[in-house]
Amino acid sequence: MRHVDLQIRPGEILGLVGESGSGKSVLALGLLGLLPPESHPVTEGRITVGGVDLLRAGRHELRRVRREVLGAIFQDPMTSLNPTMRIGKQIGEATGDDAESIRLLETVGVRDAERRLRVYPHELSGGLRQRVMAAIAVADKGDATSLRRRLIVADEPTTALDVTVQAQLLDLLRELRDDFGCSVLLITHDLGVADQIADRLAVMHHGELVEIGPAADVVRRPRHEYTRSLLASRLTLTTPRDERFVRTDSEDTDAAVTVRGLTKTFGVGRRRRRHEITAVDGVDLQIASGEALAIVGESGSGKSTLLRMVAGLERPTSGSVELAGDGEPQMVFQDAGSSLTPWLNIGETLGERLRALKLSRDDVRQRVVEALAAVDLPPEVAKARPGELSGGQRQRVGLARATMIPPAVLLCDEPTSALDASLAKSVLALIRDLRARIGMTVLFVTHDLAVARLMGDRIAVMQSGRVVELGAAEQVVSEPRDPYTRTLLAAVPEIVP
Repeated sequence: MRHVDLQIRPGEILGLVGESGSGKSVLALGLLGLLPPESHPVTEGRITVGGVDLLRAGRHELRRVRREVLGAIFQDPMTSLNPTMRIGKQIGEATGDDAESIRLLETVGVRDAERRLRVYPHELSGGLRQRVMAAIAVADKGDATSLRRRLIVADEPTTALDVTVQAQLLDLLRELRDDFGCSVLLITHDLGVADQIADRLAVMHHGELVEIGPAADVVRRPRHEYTRSLLASRLTLTTPRDERFVRTDSEDTDAAVTVRGLTKTFGVGRRRRRHEITAVDGVDLQIASGEALAIVGESGSGKSTLLRMVAGLERPTSGSVELAGDGEPQMVFQDAGSSLTPWLNIGETLGERLRALKLSRDDVRQRVVEALAAVDLPPEVAKARPGELSGGQRQRVGLARATMIPPAVLLCDEPTSALDASLAKSVLALIRDLRARIGMTVLFVTHDLAVARLMGDRIAVMQSGRVVELGAAEQVVSEPRDPYTRTLLAAVPEIVP
């Protein structure tokens, strides 16, 4: 960061917007007093919260400020919540007693709060975990009868959430501000999300604040070129589709994937016998060779479980999956970093895919370079390890690995949900180009209807394990038949001129 001057007013929601690497999360860590001095030395300036300079405060003073003045909601609550502790114990560390914990959970919209105290984080949905984080963020052990947090730092809290849960969380942040009078710093890479609730917007680029002002002015009358580029890169329900990639002859083409009566149930509870949850419930689908089918739904709708059964990673409870042709389907995951071996360089990772071909070392090296070039990455990336690459680069490597031996079927599980708008747009364009070049069938799981419309010839909408609507992409978006589809469309954040 360089020469950042920023003031968050009492009771204000300030949106901080920028792409990965812009410095917004470093600023958030500084506000929370979490910047490691050895890796992020601050050469000048100060960060003052509640009258305390966090860069120069002692350890005990920092702990007091975090406990009494600051609250935080992070992008992935699973990395912030202790997986070995029940929810009640974790909230209790902040509140001091169960009664206050129950009251807080009810305040942030968690139903059946008393029972939720006894569950572990992994037993909650992503949206509920974020609500638990919000309860901890506003809790005050020093005075259980009132909430006196002055600032809540929400760092990309909606990035991996579906649109309806995202809308609920934004409403929750607004309610926390209105009910408790605290300020909120909302950090996001999506101007549409920030525009929903922010009073002011600040835009960061390469560690500098390039624009700040009332949210309506920044979004609708941007002054800086970078802000205009962020707005231009947003995918919306009206983003023009490239008709070259749209298939309309699916009914006349042989099926590449046939799903019949597919059902998957999971045992949940002690010894996995307490009760069963039906994740996928009697799904029938037929995807034509070369077709792209986008599967849309909220968290818990069963879309990722369906994809894993098509991939052979989950065994169906009943029903069948039939794949035409030879070779196994290849998968591109949401978090490319966790699907790449951290101690192997990219060249070694890609080379493993070619092992069965028994090529010479020089041929393997050449095929790796060609695979990287196909996803617009330079040859030098082969020498890097996953941790040395950006999120967008890792996702491109995942695509290269999946397509370097051309698959008949490519399965994409939320591959762009954690990426900035411009990175997401480039990765989506890459998938479309690879599909056209290789002629592969694509199943694309997403919670974003704008992405589904852009990527799919058809869209299948899933709710509670069932397909509730299936049709041509443009028709599903413009003329939805099912009430659930209409609910999803209504929750999409749009910037109104």
